[in-house]
Amino acid sequence: MTTYKGWFARRCRVVAVTLAGALVSTWSLAQVAIESVTGGLQGGVEVVRIDLSQALSAPPTGFAIQSPARIALDFPGAVNSVGRSAVEVNQGNLRSVNIVQAGDRSRIVLNLKQATAYRAELQGRSVLVTLEPTVTASVATQPPAQNVTFPEAGAVETSPLKDVDFRRSADGAGRVVVSLPNNQVGVDLRQQGKNLIVEFLHSSLPEGLRRRLDVGDFGTPVQMITSTQQGDRVRMVIEPVGDWEHSAYQSDSQFVVEVRQKKVDLNKLTQGPGFSGEKLSLNFQNIEVRSLLQVIADFTNFNIVTSDTVTGALTLRLKDVPWDQALQIIMDAKGLGMRKTGTVLWIAPKDEIDARIKKDFEAAQAIQKLEPLRTQAFQLNYAKAADIVAQLATTNSGASSTSTRFLSERGSAISEPRTNQIFVTDTPAKLEEVRQLLAKLDVAVRQVMIEARIVEASDTFGRSLGVRLGGTDLRAARGGDAGYTLGGYNRIAFGSSYTNAVATSGAGGAVNTSGTFVNLPATAVGGYDPSSFAISIFNSAANRFLNLEISAMEADGKGKIVSSPRVVTADQTKASIEQGTEFPYPVTAPNGGTVIAFKKAVLKLEVTPQITPEGNIILDLDVNKDSPGEVLNNVRAINTKHIKTQVLVENGGTVVIGGIFELFEDNTEAKVPLLGDIPGVGNLFKTRTRSTNKQEMLVFITPKVISDRGPTR
Repeated sequence: MTTYKGWFARRCRVVAVTLAGALVSTWSLAQVAIESVTGGLQGGVEVVRIDLSQALSAPPTGFAIQSPARIALDFPGAVNSVGRSAVEVNQGNLRSVNIVQAGDRSRIVLNLKQATAYRAELQGRSVLVTLEPTVTASVATQPPAQNVTFPEAGAVETSPLKDVDFRRSADGAGRVVVSLPNNQVGVDLRQQGKNLIVEFLHSSLPEGLRRRLDVGDFGTPVQMITSTQQGDRVRMVIEPVGDWEHSAYQSDSQFVVEVRQKKVDLNKLTQGPGFSGEKLSLNFQNIEVRSLLQVIADFTNFNIVTSDTVTGALTLRLKDVPWDQALQIIMDAKGLGMRKTGTVLWIAPKDEIDARIKKDFEAAQAIQKLEPLRTQAFQLNYAKAADIVAQLATTNSGASSTSTRFLSERGSAISEPRTNQIFVTDTPAKLEEVRQLLAKLDVAVRQVMIEARIVEASDTFGRSLGVRLGGTDLRAARGGDAGYTLGGYNRIAFGSSYTNAVATSGAGGAVNTSGTFVNLPATAVGGYDPSSFAISIFNSAANRFLNLEISAMEADGKGKIVSSPRVVTADQTKASIEQGTEFPYPVTAPNGGTVIAFKKAVLKLEVTPQITPEGNIILDLDVNKDSPGEVLNNVRAINTKHIKTQVLVENGGTVVIGGIFELFEDNTEAKVPLLGDIPGVGNLFKTRTRSTNKQEMLVFITPKVISDRGPTR
């Protein structure tokens, strides 16, 4: 048995196995000898003749292998009397014959050129094995990478194609029909990617046939047909969809390409998930489960040990399924379980296996409780000893039990902060597990430098234009008549106010020489006072004045503030940096007194980096930019700008994580009613102010991984 299995493991890689007939046959109790094996043709059919010393009561059982192509026949109770183990034939589909004797049985293996079916029958003391003829692959089954070239053109002259047509066959296949000028046109057909390429050699394509046919509405795999002229040949591209196969043939001057949907063989089972064994086929009626397991053991590299409690029969038919899936189906059908040890499979009822596994675990646990303890010291280079001990010896207390996180029930661990060592007391197996765990935990953590740039830019513009218009009459103050005559002894005088008008008319009081009828000067812009230009008109006696003052201001300012905090931290470790000012303000205490509290106005960067396996960096960012504001009731307000986000950045890359844009526009106009609306002259009775303020803030983040590492302890 050992010789047979060793040979079979070296020579046979089972892809599909077909078992036919009954497993157990009735043989003669006398020793049977294989005398000769010959191959030949009978009526055009290949026949292998196996001559025996005694006649068999039933044909031998066997199986066929597709890759490599072989047929194996088993002869229980037979010995090899041929005198050799290999017979060379090299005729037809048969290459050679191998005869292998293993223990009390022999096996005859027919090595074929192509896989085929067979039929075994008895003829006296001989066994005749008839091989069915093999079918030559057609164009439709040729590999896509090979080109199918029809007869080359007999004439060198270029001839035009007559027609290109498309039809749908009765079975739903798409047929591309090309009418050739003669039967001597060479055709080159090949599959390129997902398309079919057909080239007609020494041919031309008329203008009316140079087109792109959309045939998707025909309900065939073919969607598009594109015909073009390329040099001295016509190139046709057929674009199918789905899972398809094609065939081509030429009849006289007509060339046809058929594309049809692939048919799925529902009788073949697909390989299920988790099964990777070689495929086989089984067909048995009421066979003993123990015998069926022995059949699977014969065609695998595993030794199967079946428990004495495995009994019963089974009827099944499986075709092209992995052997491990077939074994699982058999065990599920009979409620069996399996334990694997090396190349040995132990099969028994599930309850029996569960009981055995439970006993093994209980025995291992009992041995662990009695195993002597050892103490071992571990030197840590990067991690803190106290943190590692906390992870190893953390206890989880339940309702009725307490268990450690990693050590055994008798294990313990202590730390030595001065030398950064831990001392673990436990079984040797646990100490090895601790060593492997520390090799993964005690590693250098990569450092990340995060640089932030906060850019604040401002653009201000202001313009203001205003006038002052006033007049003074000093005639009354100098002894003359003030104002203007209305009639009789009545006069009228004008002034910027009632007081000025009375003083001007000489009714008493001082004359205000600076009074204005229109007082709308320009306003300050950007903190700067406007400039003015004045004109006075007066008579020759200098006792009547008309004053005009024009004031104007235009200011344009640009500013930029760049803040650049940066911080270095370890991977997945939070870091923070801030810089700013604390402003005091009074707060009423619970006892009614007043105390001083402080309010911060700071530039702050808070970040937690995480380095991904690809080398990129995930950042949890919290950026704060404060500035002093106005003072209200002796308390200063704080202007704040805050961004909190998470972003993925490549190592050394820069990303804008946020920005704030503010635009303030103001247009004001003040005027004297009616007079300010007069075109042209109305400008002397109004003032206009325009201001624009743009402010923008952008936050840039640049993370970099620091690869330099210091020496280990």
